[in-house]
Amino acid sequence: MKTKVGARIKVSLLIFLLNTILVFDSFTQEIPLAYDFENTGVDCTKPPLPAFADLPIVMPLTDPFEWSDGNGRISSFEDWCCRRAEIGAEIEHYEIGPKPVRPDTITASYSGGTLTVNVTENGKTLTLTSQVTIPEGTGPFPAVIGMNSGTGGLPVDIFSNRKIATIAYMHDQVVTYNNKSKTDPYFKLYPDLFYSGEYAPWAWGVSRIIDGLELVQSDLPIDLKHLAVTGCSYAGKMAIFAGAFDERIALTISQESGGGGAAAWRVSETIGVVETLGATSHQWFMESMFQFSGTNVSKLPHDHHELMAMIAPRAILVLGNPDYIWLADESGYVSCKAAHEVWKAFGIPDRFGFSIVAGHMHCSLPNTQYPEVEAYVEKFLLGDTTVNTNVMISPYDIVDFSRWTRWWGTGDPAFPARDEGGSESVWFEPECSTIGKNWNILSYNFASNNCYVTVKSGLNSTSEAPTDSASAIFFPFKVNTDTTFYVFARSNCPSVNDDSYWIKMDDGEFVLCNGLVTSGYQWRKLASYKLNKGEHTFTIAYSEDGARLDKICISSYPYVPTAMGDTAENICVPEISTIGVKLIEENDDYNLEQNYPNPFNGNTSIAFEIPRNTYVSLKVFSIQGIEIEELAGKEYTAGRNSIEFTPGNLTSGIYFYRIKTDEFTMSRKMILKAE
Repeated sequence: MKTKVGARIKVSLLIFLLNTILVFDSFTQEIPLAYDFENTGVDCTKPPLPAFADLPIVMPLTDPFEWSDGNGRISSFEDWCCRRAEIGAEIEHYEIGPKPVRPDTITASYSGGTLTVNVTENGKTLTLTSQVTIPEGTGPFPAVIGMNSGTGGLPVDIFSNRKIATIAYMHDQVVTYNNKSKTDPYFKLYPDLFYSGEYAPWAWGVSRIIDGLELVQSDLPIDLKHLAVTGCSYAGKMAIFAGAFDERIALTISQESGGGGAAAWRVSETIGVVETLGATSHQWFMESMFQFSGTNVSKLPHDHHELMAMIAPRAILVLGNPDYIWLADESGYVSCKAAHEVWKAFGIPDRFGFSIVAGHMHCSLPNTQYPEVEAYVEKFLLGDTTVNTNVMISPYDIVDFSRWTRWWGTGDPAFPARDEGGSESVWFEPECSTIGKNWNILSYNFASNNCYVTVKSGLNSTSEAPTDSASAIFFPFKVNTDTTFYVFARSNCPSVNDDSYWIKMDDGEFVLCNGLVTSGYQWRKLASYKLNKGEHTFTIAYSEDGARLDKICISSYPYVPTAMGDTAENICVPEISTIGVKLIEENDDYNLEQNYPNPFNGNTSIAFEIPRNTYVSLKVFSIQGIEIEELAGKEYTAGRNSIEFTPGNLTSGIYFYRIKTDEFTMSRKMILKAE
């Protein structure tokens, strides 16, 4: 124990440490499903919170069992109270800002289906109103607090059919979505906290709703021991933060939360174009968090497997949708597997589950995920202990999550650098490999070895892999260790219509690798494989005829290569392909520049270069892919052109702009910081 916890923790269990993982005895049924207090660790000693320059580098996932000061690991379930408080303090300090404690002055009333909560601080009052739906009967009823609606985007019948009350949390009554302002009600109460991201005040607001429920028990029959929170997308993140920072919540259901939610920042940095720490909203998180962007993420003293772990020993179900690449569900899978180790250590693995299922729209629960949600609702809101909640469904079985956690308990929190300290990498030029006759080798001055390969025009096979040798490229290689290897490709995949390949390792089945859209030539992770020492063959076959492949790297180092990478093992002078009598060469003179200024809070300028007179379409899109405005849709003259973009009434956040001609497509990100 780091400090006395007092009467708030009433559970004391016999435990022992085995192979650096905590394992509990037969008294696990005594571990609470919820607590009477918002934060049982309020009296714990605060952890050290070093400045950025003084933070150590931890490249794998941080150890949730290790004390923040580095002096060992927790040795009892009772210790978890203060270890959890340490994680919370780090998340507040480095990511979202402080979550204020419960104010002294709170009043609440319930009438006509509306819960009203008044919170007074600093002489100012914030008012929350929530529509409440109560089942027929006398209660008390379990309840779900939904972000923006009574069920947060989940189907209403899951709760109404089970006599569960629904409570809508309207977060704009606290801070306005993606457009925080000093005039927001929360910042009138706490003007000194305007530097906070939006998730701190939003989580604070959920806690104040629960305070209100406590104050109106005589009028509103809610079972305060069986409360749930749920939300989807950015509100899925909100549900996790709410569940993590209020221990009165028995069940958290987070739907498709993406980066900043279930996904771990460190893992997301290694898997391509997803919501990384540097790409998420500057409104949702503190501006100072973005100093951890890119490879600096390894200096973050925590990660989001630990955000989810703060919910332990209470219950959480994470829902994913791998069809939406931006959500970084592979990262979410690794993060969930890592977080699950905490529940396993406490002997309650059935209180953490995840279901990552494709084939449905964003925030639309498919029929295949109903059973998982219903099971968690029935066990943790209705008390049916016979229900099976051991749920771990995903398409990522080949992903070696343990690489990120294997160091826990060893005191050595580092991956070896690529080709240093024991890791291995092999590099290949596709044009110098065993290449089928259905591929063209084309020249390009800015490609590795001055050329790239692409399948012949008109050859597409998106529903199944072509199995003939003419359609494939073979990369034989040898590794010297038994470990996980990651396959990266440097490609130019300008649109969703030309961003996929079929891949396989050795004699395995072909797997479609899709969603590889790039801005020019960029490295993308294709897959990871557990390989034994010895010889192997990686095979890539075509899927769409617009994808351009420049280089392959197979490495035991998990981070995406930079620039051209190292010299390939199979360097050669290739024979350039021709089509008819015309040599196909990628034109070096197309370019879409980064908007300036960026970030911007007024007009911003977007410039592009074209080598000849041509029709140009230039459009702005939201982060969800919704078209905002077409800035250009006409013929432009060759050379450099510039267009001004005025955001109008758009809220602060991340937007994309895309140029498209008959021969060229490219997208870039821009950040609006509205006043």
